[in-house]
Amino acid sequence: MGKSLEEVHGSVATQNKKSAFRRVLAFLGPAYLISVGYMDPGNWATDIAGGSQFGYTLLWVLLMSNIMALLLQSLSARLGIVTQRDLAQASRETYSPFINYILYFLAEIAIAACDLAEVLGMAIGINLLFDIPLIEGVLITVLDTFLLLFLINKGIRKMEAFIIALVAIIGFSFVFEMVFAEPELDKVVLGLIPSIPNEAALYIAIGIIGATVMPHNLYLHSSLVQTRKFDRTEKGIKQALKYNLIDSTIALNLAFFVNAAILILAAATFYRNGMFHVAEIQDAHQFLQPLLGTKWAPILFAVALIAAGQSSTITGTLAGQIVMEGYLNLRIQPWVRRIITRLIAIVPAVIVIMIYGEQVTGKLLIFSQVILSLQLGFAIIPLIHFVSDKSKMKGFHIGKITQVAAWIIATTIVSLNAKLVYDEISGWIENAENPLVLWLTVVPLAIGFLALLLYIVFKPFIAKAKAKNYNHSPHNLTLKFSEKATYNKKDIAISVDFSEADENAINSAFELGGIEAKYTLIHVVETVGAMMYGENIQDHETTIDEKLLNEYKEMLIQKGFNVEIQLGFGKPGKVIPKIVNAGSFDILVMGTHGHTGFKDLLFGTTVDKLRHQISIPLFIVKK
Repeated sequence: MGKSLEEVHGSVATQNKKSAFRRVLAFLGPAYLISVGYMDPGNWATDIAGGSQFGYTLLWVLLMSNIMALLLQSLSARLGIVTQRDLAQASRETYSPFINYILYFLAEIAIAACDLAEVLGMAIGINLLFDIPLIEGVLITVLDTFLLLFLINKGIRKMEAFIIALVAIIGFSFVFEMVFAEPELDKVVLGLIPSIPNEAALYIAIGIIGATVMPHNLYLHSSLVQTRKFDRTEKGIKQALKYNLIDSTIALNLAFFVNAAILILAAATFYRNGMFHVAEIQDAHQFLQPLLGTKWAPILFAVALIAAGQSSTITGTLAGQIVMEGYLNLRIQPWVRRIITRLIAIVPAVIVIMIYGEQVTGKLLIFSQVILSLQLGFAIIPLIHFVSDKSKMKGFHIGKITQVAAWIIATTIVSLNAKLVYDEISGWIENAENPLVLWLTVVPLAIGFLALLLYIVFKPFIAKAKAKNYNHSPHNLTLKFSEKATYNKKDIAISVDFSEADENAINSAFELGGIEAKYTLIHVVETVGAMMYGENIQDHETTIDEKLLNEYKEMLIQKGFNVEIQLGFGKPGKVIPKIVNAGSFDILVMGTHGHTGFKDLLFGTTVDKLRHQISIPLFIVKK
């Protein structure tokens, strides 16, 4: 499998930095690209609505959301640093092609929905700042395709600097907004204490949490951390994990500041003046000047909105590239990828605005958040499974406490998003002229997504239980080996599958060759990933099989036998003949499981497939 974001993979050196500050500085960057997803235009509406309706009361929800985001983004960074795989690549190596195609489709839809929010946000900002009609503003956003192409060609550090500059513009804009608004600091502090005044506040709190973690950010972060080149030693990996946690903490706290500033601004202006129903970005912009008494307030608001949309759309494009290359192993020119993603977002936006007018932009933003909500669980849950896997993470897996915290966060976010989706679909059905169409399309689709989500949640647990029950260790087999030789063969291949059939096969081989012969133990990894990627696969099954094969080898060497091992990947019926024909073996010994008839159809018969393809005798040992 190719490297994630290959054109910038490992392009930033972090070694040989003399001071600790320089070492930290070398790792800083990826999380800033992630942080813009937490302050994109899709979040502004929920922050404005929360502040205008309930003042400072829901600030604690933003803080809790930020803590959740920090943990999940640190898990994403951990996956990329340790395994050198992004989330899409790890999924492709783990799930079947059918499941991966569905996950890819969902991820693409989510990125397009996120792009829709960013397009609308930028277009609204351009409209507010320059009085350009909204449709023309939407069309102008196509131009950032070429900006991204320019930046990526200049290197990842230049892109990070550009994004950090945009984040700084957003931050400084809201610093001045806070000065203009003069918020009540005592009430700001009280807002950090958890409380839910009523059901309406609960609904907005759900919206804030639901819009917090963006699924594309989890794909993006696991890839961007791989742009750093560091020592692949245990010490080097630990250092990379520590510095990336520092990076994430700083960047996401900046995102928290921006979101909190938007909510505080709404509370200090609209809530204080009894304007409890301001939820649209355009309305917020319109009322800032008369309420705050300065023309700079709405200008800075629009500038920050454009910066938020521009920075978010660049990172959204990178996420699209990562998802396509990771799931499909398909590489296309970045500008083609960008144009496709941008058109998927622009076309529906233009059509809806032309038919229904500019007043529907708020509903479009909410619709984009609902689509993001649908996809969120399909990114979070595989991520938690991957970073909890001891063999995949090579000893850098997360501990039990972190696992429990991650599952609580995942359950909370997915449950709240499920409620949001349920409420939206219920609303569509109630207001539809022909609800039967929705019952036949949207409802079955949502149920199908729920079934897929449950499959992704429970499949690894079921697989682990089966592996535990299946006798998959040579220590448990208590094999008894014979040293008696009845027929002298000098170079013997033995096919093993870590079952009880191995005992008869190995003993029979020893009877053929005795203590003087050379023995080669052959095992074939049959996972989906092994069939697709061959020896490049690094999944759990391969790691375990390689370990067990080495244990067989050590056990037999200690008994005085001359043993080598060879690991193959794919279908045994095809791979074993290739290995055998490429070697100089005298005979191949295989054990069988003793099943016939219907079980042959069910489990397959490797013997029948390979016996006509090898050029040496095949010795079959029945169980």
